[in-house]
Amino acid sequence: MTTSAPSQPTRYPLNWLIVFFFTAVHALAMLAPWFFSWSALGVMLLLHWLFGSIGICLGYHRLLSHRSFQVPRWLEYAIALVGAMALQGGPIFWVAGHRLHHAHTEDVEQDPYSAKRGFWWSHMLWMIYPHPDYFNYDRYQKFAPDLVRQGFYRWLNRYFILLQLPLAIALYALGGWPFVIYGVFLRSVLLWHSTWLINSVTHMWGYRTFHINDNSRNLWWAAILTYGEGWHNNHHAYPHVAKAGWQWWEIDVTWWAIWILKTLGLARNVVMPTETALALAAQPVRRSP
Repeated sequence: MTTSAPSQPTRYPLNWLIVFFFTAVHALAMLAPWFFSWSALGVMLLLHWLFGSIGICLGYHRLLSHRSFQVPRWLEYAIALVGAMALQGGPIFWVAGHRLHHAHTEDVEQDPYSAKRGFWWSHMLWMIYPHPDYFNYDRYQKFAPDLVRQGFYRWLNRYFILLQLPLAIALYALGGWPFVIYGVFLRSVLLWHSTWLINSVTHMWGYRTFHINDNSRNLWWAAILTYGEGWHNNHHAYPHVAKAGWQWWEIDVTWWAIWILKTLGLARNVVMPTETALALAAQPVRRSP
């Protein structure tokens, strides 16, 4: 009697166009020391927060992917436009991939960026060895039908990368090449890697407040770098809750923005933790290596 070895996850061909794109942007970002100015650094930090916390964390993630709160349609579109400026893909692509991640966290084949395939796979290799189910519009669009029905999101999903051109022109007009290097290239690289940390490190290191059937963790320094997204075990346990940081020490900058929108009457139906969930979270923290 013979036994077959467990099958290995499929790796699709390397996409050299994506490799060239990431390499070029990283190379241009490395010019930053020769173009330094305090105002350029300030622009980079401002855009990192605007495109990262408001565009990706609040917009693409908590609003569009999980519908953890609602805003008026005009504001939703404006926030999605800000998210598209982050250069992390169109909204349909991003939302579809994230929903698949939550649906198949235990399945290394169906989770687009499964941490079970290693740190570098979940961090970035999944993009340069693209699986057609996650990168072919005709395939992935079925996982975000609510966005596909709206012409604005179909347009933004197709042309999001062109938004960098008017941004670069505006930055050049305001501050020359230092603003472009810092506001476009360095900002993109730093925001990419901080976002990718949620796919990689928060599925490997940190503490687990909730014992659920995945490897998600809460990691304080990842939460600081990602405006609250690093409280990833909380999020995986209750993905439709708008607040990621539940304890007083779990700083969640993105939640502050949602709270402001709610206070102003612009955010409604904000999903909050139940009393039962809060009671579970208040138990002693369960740390993992």
